[in-house]
Amino acid sequence: MTATEWGIITGVSVSHARATVDELTAARADSQQDRVSSLLRRPDVSEAFALQTCNRSEAYVVTEDPETGRDALADIAPSVREGAVVYRRHEESLRHLMAVAAGLRSLVIGEDQILGQVRDAYHDAREAGGIGPVFEEALPKALHVGERVRTETAINEGHTSIGSAGVELATQELELSSAHALIVGAGEMGALAARSLAAHGIDQLTIANRTAEHATELADVMRSSVSQPVDTIALERLGARLSGADVVIAATGSTDPVITPDIVPSTDTLVFMDLAQPRDVAPAVAEQAGVTVYDLDDLKAVASRTREQRQSAATRVESIIDSELQHLLTRFKRKRADEVIAAMYEGAEAIKQQELQQAFSQLEANGDLSEAHQEVIESMADALVNKLLAAPTDSLREAAENDDWTTIHTALELFDPHSNPSQEMHPPSVTAQDD
Repeated sequence: MTATEWGIITGVSVSHARATVDELTAARADSQQDRVSSLLRRPDVSEAFALQTCNRSEAYVVTEDPETGRDALADIAPSVREGAVVYRRHEESLRHLMAVAAGLRSLVIGEDQILGQVRDAYHDAREAGGIGPVFEEALPKALHVGERVRTETAINEGHTSIGSAGVELATQELELSSAHALIVGAGEMGALAARSLAAHGIDQLTIANRTAEHATELADVMRSSVSQPVDTIALERLGARLSGADVVIAATGSTDPVITPDIVPSTDTLVFMDLAQPRDVAPAVAEQAGVTVYDLDDLKAVASRTREQRQSAATRVESIIDSELQHLLTRFKRKRADEVIAAMYEGAEAIKQQELQQAFSQLEANGDLSEAHQEVIESMADALVNKLLAAPTDSLREAAENDDWTTIHTALELFDPHSNPSQEMHPPSVTAQDD
C-alpha cells in the first residue's frame, strides 16, 4: 500500500452563478463519460467525476496533491473567461458536492432534479472507470445529504424546477388560462414545465418531440390536468404550429437550435421560454417583431426571489452539510491514518523478518536451533513489534484526527522511505459559496 493511494480531490466548476448560457455551452464535453475518460488518460489522475446539467459543468479528479489536480483540470474550460471558472481544493470540493446535491447551488434553490442528475453522473463515472476509494466515499455521502435535506427541511417546497420558474415568468407576459402553450421536448424538463402550465390552468397544450412515443406518453399523462385536448406533433412540423401558439417552452437536448428565425411566423405576441443548454432558440429569433425570448439568464431574477423565500430552510441545510462534512472528513482521516499505520507495520515486518533470518542462520550454524526454539523466537519478535508500535499507532490516529500531517509524514519517512506523501491532505481553499 502506498502513501498516495487515497489522494485528494480537486474540482473545477462553470455554473449559472458566474457564467452565461454561452459560457456554460463552451464548458461542456460531449458527455459526462467522455470527460471522465479523458481525465483518466492522464497518468497522475487516479479517479475522476464529471457533472453536466443545463446550469453547470463540473469536473473533479483525485491526485497526489492539489497542484497536480489543478494541472489536470486546466483544459476543462479553456475558452471561458477566467471569472466564470472556479477551482476548489479537497475540503471545499466535498462541501460543494453536498451543496449541489442538496439543491443549494441550483438556479432554482431546492430543485429536486439535481439529485437524480448527481446520481446519474455517479453511475456514468463508474461506467467510465472513474470511481475509486475516494469518490466511493464522497459521492454516496453527497447523495445521502441531498436525500436527507429534502426529508428534514422545507428546501424543496413550492416552485422547485427551472420549468416551473419559466412558467412563472411567462405569467408576467400573458394570461395562461386562455393561452395555447407549445412544449418542445418531452424530457424531464419539458414534463415539469407541462405540469406547471397545467397547475396555472393553461387552456391548450401541444407537445412536440423528436421521438413521437415520448410525446404521446407525456400527453397521456397531461390529459387529465388540462381542460382542452392535449395533442402532439413531430418536431419537423414545429414551424407549422408556432402560428397558433402564445407561449413556447423549449427544453430539448439538441446541440443546435431547433427554433430558428425562418420557422417563426409574423405575430403580435409570441413568448419563448428557452430552458435548454445549449440554446434551443437561436438568438436572432428575439429580433423579430412581436417576439419575446427568455433564457436561463433571465430566470435568475425568479430564482433570486425563491432563494429569499427559502433562506430559513437553506440555513438549516447548511447546518446539515456542516455536520455531514465533518463525518466524511473524519472517515477520510481515519482511513488515511490506517494507510500510514499499515505502511509502518509493513516496514517493521520487513525489518523483523530480516533480523529473524539472520539470527536463525547463526543458530543453525551452531546446531542450536530447534523447531520449538524458532517458534519462541518468532513469538518474541512479534510481541516486540506490536508493543513497540502500539504507542506510535495511537499517536498516528490522534495526529490524523487533529490534521497533524507533519507527524504523519515523519512516520512515513521513517517506516516507508520509498514513499512520496502528498504535502497536503486537506489544503485550505477560499471560494464563492453561491456557485
